[in-house]
Amino acid sequence: MKVLIDADACPVVDLALTISSEFEIETILFCDTSHRIERDNVITIIVPKGPDSVDFTLVNALSKHDIVITQDYGLAAMVLARGGYPIDQNGREMSDENIERLLEMRHVGQKFRRAGGRTRGPKKRTQENNISFEMKFRQICERAISAQKMEEPEGGK
Repeated sequence: MKVLIDADACPVVDLALTISSEFEIETILFCDTSHRIERDNVITIIVPKGPDSVDFTLVNALSKHDIVITQDYGLAAMVLARGGYPIDQNGREMSDENIERLLEMRHVGQKFRRAGGRTRGPKKRTQENNISFEMKFRQICERAISAQKMEEPEGGK
């Protein structure tokens, strides 16, 4: 089990690294050449810049029960399909119950912008966002560890 972070524009990289190390979960950062996010003692996979290049590289590295931190609902849908746990930087967990609605909202927003409409950018990040992320991320780590242990054959790994 791993934590995979879509690190381009991810404001919780350091917080996620702290928490994943407490749970002793390997963490891998994914970014493109225009961001190059690196931290000590963490694997960073840097991919060529291009549409969805980080997303597809991350999905190819994904295993069942991995946790993925991303703001991208399309990537989150692929993570769910492969048995992973997607969460965004504000602590929103994407699930089979909400992913269709989130993808539809994204589609409507894209259509609106293509037609010349303007939308607001994201709100300024707050300490409450970090607290929400930390609480939910810890819950997901515990759930993923439990789920993985339940699937291990008798006698361990």
